[in-house]
Amino acid sequence: MQEVARVRLINITKKFGEVKAVDNLNLEVKDKEFVVLLGPSGCGKTTTLRCIAGLETPDEGEIYIGDRLVNDLDPKDRNVAMVFQSYALYPHMTVSKNLAFPLENFKVPKDEIRRRVQKVAKLLKIEKLLDRKPVQLSGGQQQRVALGRAIIREPQAFLMDEPLSNLDAKLRVYMRVELKKLQKEIGITTIYVTHDQVEAMTMGDRIAILKEGDLQQFAPPTEVYSHPANVFVAGFIGSPPTNFFECVLTLEGVLDAKEFTYPLQKDLLEVAETATSSEVILGIRPQDIRVYQEKKAKKDLIKASLYTTEPLGDSMILDLGIGDYIIKVVVSPDFKVEGVKDLWVEFPAEKVYLFDKKTGKALT
Repeated sequence: MQEVARVRLINITKKFGEVKAVDNLNLEVKDKEFVVLLGPSGCGKTTTLRCIAGLETPDEGEIYIGDRLVNDLDPKDRNVAMVFQSYALYPHMTVSKNLAFPLENFKVPKDEIRRRVQKVAKLLKIEKLLDRKPVQLSGGQQQRVALGRAIIREPQAFLMDEPLSNLDAKLRVYMRVELKKLQKEIGITTIYVTHDQVEAMTMGDRIAILKEGDLQQFAPPTEVYSHPANVFVAGFIGSPPTNFFECVLTLEGVLDAKEFTYPLQKDLLEVAETATSSEVILGIRPQDIRVYQEKKAKKDLIKASLYTTEPLGDSMILDLGIGDYIIKVVVSPDFKVEGVKDLWVEFPAEKVYLFDKKTGKALT
């Protein structure tokens, strides 16, 4: 039975010169969990992964794999396997030899190596490729071999750094599904780095969103989408990104965004009043905005001018101007816009996010 493989990071800080790549990070990955580290370039996700692997040494904090403190252990002694963006296969070796190489290094008996190579090849459906060399393989096949070389070691945890980014879009979508299914089948704790939010949302049990080395939110995909912790998360998760408006809460219980006003219902007003000042940011996702071609009675509608359209086949994005704001709205592909200059939009109260402008945090 494989030992429990929680991975815990306690107050991890890593600096490069004056720059804090990772800043006092606390994170616990459960046994057999698939956790995605997500964020823009330079947010600290790869540095975090390299600290866990032992390829970087944190300046402060503790790293536990299972129940072992591993800060002072060499990478080879941490019982983790890393899969990189570059597949790092040995070009002069066959697939079979590439798979066997990690076990040969650990002096595993030859019969056991043969058994494990066959088992992994079958699992990854690469049995027919064992005698080929990497140059004879497609990108997807090379990726499977790289995964196989990690799996064959039977580590406590997989650490994956953008492993699908070299694949074409169609293959990447296919490999996401395969990789997630494979991880559940073999039940190995996995920490996966990506800057691709779709990859994160579709693969992760939980997503850790980082910005400039700081953890912004750590939650399941549905939660980070529906209940973003702050303005950064709301803007980073979702495509097209959330529309934001800087507002002032008036004494009449109305949000004044200069270009329009937004009356707050009782429950939203109570939320807005918890802000540290009268300055509030209103956010709403493009998918949640309702659009009308003419003004409706008894509705708080906002007038918008049509800039351009972006047809996507299954939907259409409208780029609308509200004063100085340009917002995006997702509508059905058959929404009629020919000859239209002005439209009316509605922000349903149950779909609106409110954030404290000074702190950036969600108001709840």
